[in-house]
Amino acid sequence: MTPGLWRNRGERASVWPGRNWPLGSTWSAEATNFAVHAPRATAAWVCLFDDEGGERQHRLTEQTLGIWHGAIPDVVPGTRYGYRVAGPWDPEQGFRFNVNKLLLDPFAKAVSGEVTVDPAIFGYRFDDPAHMNTDDSAPYVPRSVVVGDDGFDWGDDAPLRHRWRDSTIYEVHVKGMTALHDRVPEELRGTYAGLGTPAVVDYLKDLGITAVELLPIHQFTSEPALVERGLVNYWGYNSIGFFAPHNAYAAAGDRGQQVTEFKAMVKAFHEAGIEVILDVVFNHTAEAGPLGPTLSFRGLDDRGFYCRVSDGDPATDFDDTYWDVTGCGNTVDASDPFVLRLILDSLRYWVTEMHVDGFRFDLMSALTRVQHSVDMACPLLIAIGQDPVLRHVKLIAEPWDASMDGYRVGEFPPPWVEWNDQYRDEIRDFWRNHSAGIRTVATRLAGSSDLYLDDGRSPYASINFVTAHDGFTVRDLVTYEHKRNEANGEDNRDGTDNNRSWNHGVEGEIDDKEIVAVRRRQAANMMATLCLSNGVPMITAGDERGRTQGGNNNAYAQDNETSWIDWRPDDAWLDVYEVTKAALRLRREHPALRQRHWFEGRPTIRGGPKDLAWLHPSGREMADDDWYDANLRAVGMFVSGAPLRSPGPRGEQLVDSSFVLWFNSGPEPLRIALPENDWVQSGEIVLSTEDDLPTGTPVAAGDRLTLGPRTMLVIREN
Repeated sequence: MTPGLWRNRGERASVWPGRNWPLGSTWSAEATNFAVHAPRATAAWVCLFDDEGGERQHRLTEQTLGIWHGAIPDVVPGTRYGYRVAGPWDPEQGFRFNVNKLLLDPFAKAVSGEVTVDPAIFGYRFDDPAHMNTDDSAPYVPRSVVVGDDGFDWGDDAPLRHRWRDSTIYEVHVKGMTALHDRVPEELRGTYAGLGTPAVVDYLKDLGITAVELLPIHQFTSEPALVERGLVNYWGYNSIGFFAPHNAYAAAGDRGQQVTEFKAMVKAFHEAGIEVILDVVFNHTAEAGPLGPTLSFRGLDDRGFYCRVSDGDPATDFDDTYWDVTGCGNTVDASDPFVLRLILDSLRYWVTEMHVDGFRFDLMSALTRVQHSVDMACPLLIAIGQDPVLRHVKLIAEPWDASMDGYRVGEFPPPWVEWNDQYRDEIRDFWRNHSAGIRTVATRLAGSSDLYLDDGRSPYASINFVTAHDGFTVRDLVTYEHKRNEANGEDNRDGTDNNRSWNHGVEGEIDDKEIVAVRRRQAANMMATLCLSNGVPMITAGDERGRTQGGNNNAYAQDNETSWIDWRPDDAWLDVYEVTKAALRLRREHPALRQRHWFEGRPTIRGGPKDLAWLHPSGREMADDDWYDANLRAVGMFVSGAPLRSPGPRGEQLVDSSFVLWFNSGPEPLRIALPENDWVQSGEIVLSTEDDLPTGTPVAAGDRLTLGPRTMLVIREN
């Protein structure tokens, strides 16, 4: 660094020794303590900024156990700050200290401002990456914010702790849910406050949702390459602050107000009986690969924070090549003690201080890596499983990463549950009439025992979904066979080509009433199947009302009407909404349709019916040969409620209605027979996508019904 550079930045001020815990900034009326982990640094400064952008530097003179710390008097909540850290510049050895770069506090509870893409935010010179870039990055990067006690009144708010089997998840983007919502005040659209309004909360409660899973709300930024194309990272899978609610989603401001606004949103959901789950991205950061920007971790401890390639030779074991199994340029080393502490502290903060109810971990396999190998006894899984706070919240793994050996569906230990992409693929294939047979479909409908039974987990270990943020919406699944991602600026190369979709003969949106009717029925079939399968259903926001992305199956960069939910009724598939709502109501009211125990295919009491029986369209039970009939496109699923295998809370025997669910994915009408036995003597149709068999239609044992092509029927006993 040049002496002149420091003199031009303003006055030096005294700093008290302070303490090395807690990490981050901790406000008190007397002084604010700052503590930052940078064990290989040679010096560190806290830089405070006034409202005009003026910077005042305070050198931290104390270092304890690799943590630089100090307390500065008269620093009030709302003060913006950052760190500058000095140390060796030796990229080949993983040292990228650069005192000219202002760094975000990894433990900041709030962040003000955003990244402006400029050469100054990069630690190296573009013309020679081996040399340090001495341009000051402060004008182009956001600031950390000192957060004090906001006095938020939680009242009697407490964890809801819905049982998994009673849960229905709604995956939603904070901005996309309300950006176009006409019943949300305009100034609140796209914000935490907007998401917590009665217009949204009441809608979700009425639909039957028990938990919202928010796409990433940790502070994130857009990749420079996206910005250069005039786009932004809309989804948010590019985190840079694991304690800070993303400031752009706050209506009230970004000087700590986002913390209070987020809390108010959580409280509003809890009052409606809806849990809040965060989609968290600990597997990589927004600093990307070695040629990415220096925003925080890279400038504090690049060598310790990110995984490196190893050649296995202790003499030459260090290689500065980043080891990337996330597809985002870097992989966070969750086996590093400090990184492990940061992740655990972050999770506990969101549970204890922000009252969230659980987490969905993006690319979880990347975080289980020990010496590059997936390890289900890794430090992070063990620590979470032993933590008295975290082991009781909802924990969802996306059980794969961007590598071949990272695919681990069915392998995560209790209490983890998993996104089940095998459910997604099989149900899509079944309803587009591409399934190889009925056997695997039945396994998915009954909870995917092939994946979760052998290690003692319950059917609810499977988070069932047919769509997610990544891929086609349900409407686009039945409208497009080919992705249309040109707007992303990657020549339509991005996004999967394995959509398992079917356009029903015509690509894209059309006015043909017959084709549109079939598409809407197919959408209703998939939504009803999802809601009534054993396991935990997850609905992607807007699928229940026919949201379309115009065929874009990778809308990560589309912060516009492509991604936002259109709340106007004129183009909404409200018939699909009604089917979805009815299916969720049946699930909620009938424990037979959301069972904790595995079906065993035998009676729960002597002389009773089987708890589960699979029915051939002829009315008999499926025989062994039937499961291998590649031409069979329909199956009936009898679920007994008399009695249930699971006892009540006091050990009492529970009795519910019995159900028969019929699924016909074939292209032709099918004559089915209801079994003539004591299972269901009489009943009524309670859900139907067959126009000629509407809900309320009475049926009896032995009846023969015509099930139209690509239709679903649910019968409940009287």
